[in-house]
Amino acid sequence: MRPKEFIAIGARLKFSRHVHTLGFRPNFTDYSGDEQELIAAASKIYYPTAFYADLFNAMGKDTFPSFHTYKFAQNKIKQSAIFNLAGIPHPKTRVFYGPRQRKEILNRFDFPFVVKKPKGSSKGRHVFLISSLEDLESCLEKSGPVYAQSFIPVDRDMRIVVIGKCVALGYWRVAAASDFRTNVSQGGEICFDPLPQEALDLALHTARVCGWDDVGIDIMQDKDRLVVIEANMKYGTQGFKKAGIDYRGFLEKLLLNGRI
Repeated sequence: MRPKEFIAIGARLKFSRHVHTLGFRPNFTDYSGDEQELIAAASKIYYPTAFYADLFNAMGKDTFPSFHTYKFAQNKIKQSAIFNLAGIPHPKTRVFYGPRQRKEILNRFDFPFVVKKPKGSSKGRHVFLISSLEDLESCLEKSGPVYAQSFIPVDRDMRIVVIGKCVALGYWRVAAASDFRTNVSQGGEICFDPLPQEALDLALHTARVCGWDDVGIDIMQDKDRLVVIEANMKYGTQGFKKAGIDYRGFLEKLLLNGRI
């Protein structure tokens, strides 16, 4: 029997007959001797999981997605920091820690503005439009840091998925009439009207500078400039389905062509 060419930990490529998916085991010694040898010999490990990504990185072993992709996943605070550090256009954003800093919010932001849960949220959950003192007071009842961001009054944004070093898919997300959020899970609609080339270029530039190679980057038009809102490493695949693209087949093709 011909051995499989690629080694994976996570299940994303489990469907592929070309990939030997070992599964996640937090105790490395729970892998058999043969499995440990496969991991040691592999030039690259696919979908290593957040647990093993930094361990493999410390060993100098290549992974897909990259170590940096995992490190920034679901962490808006780190994302905003690298956007500002790298000069990537980003809305006015600030994190407020503790009661003393929270008192400064209205000195920094005018109504309306947006407050988001800074870590561990996705699909538009824990995102609030703050339009009044009552909204703010309700938000401040929750514990933890406050991640505040300027509100951009538009009804759509762009989701651009970068896999490897190329744009895999890009589309508009149009908010439902009753909601300011464009997330498909919150009622947003997918639209395949052409995206501006500068948005596609910005998404690729952002992914390259930040070291991300499997990511959905959200971009908005803020008056006369494009801004990167955030990055989603756990992006949904509804857009691929609506575009008539077999996501799993597309991913396997990239794998076999050496593009991831």
